[in-house]
Amino acid sequence: MTQLPTATTPSIAPRDHAAYMRFALSLARNSPPKPTNFCVGAVLVDEPNNRILSTGYTLELPGNTHAEQCCLLKVAAEHDVPEERVGDFLPEGTVLYTTMEPCGKRSAGNMPCVERILRTKESSSGGIKTVYLGVREPETFVGENVGKAKLGAHGVRCVHIPGFEDDILEVATAGHKT
Repeated sequence: MTQLPTATTPSIAPRDHAAYMRFALSLARNSPPKPTNFCVGAVLVDEPNNRILSTGYTLELPGNTHAEQCCLLKVAAEHDVPEERVGDFLPEGTVLYTTMEPCGKRSAGNMPCVERILRTKESSSGGIKTVYLGVREPETFVGENVGKAKLGAHGVRCVHIPGFEDDILEVATAGHKT
């Protein structure tokens, strides 16, 4: 799988979780602020080879798209397959960095990001087995988010990367009424 080359793709040391979270936060800043969405950034990484596979942010792609969804849709498009098969093209050891806990419920018709992540596990590579997150999802739109618990119940490790909470929430809630 080839990395999507861009001038904004940083050089990050292997397993530098803080640097990957900073990169995800920089992506979140590209999200158009709206009162009905959180501005979230995500980075899909082949961790054993320290290679960025794709990036995403809220509303980057057409529709009411979330950051994690955009990452997976880009990999699917790169391989000309439906998103349901994206796990077949993820290298073993693929991890996801996201500024906010993946959604366990969607209020606007799309499949929750947790379901998309779990669907990658149906592949021979085992799919995404670790999600690094910056903050839990606030209960603003769908009530209690069960994303982290559901991922954990299905064998996906969720690891909090501390130190970014204030910055992430400031960016995430841009466009919300105060």
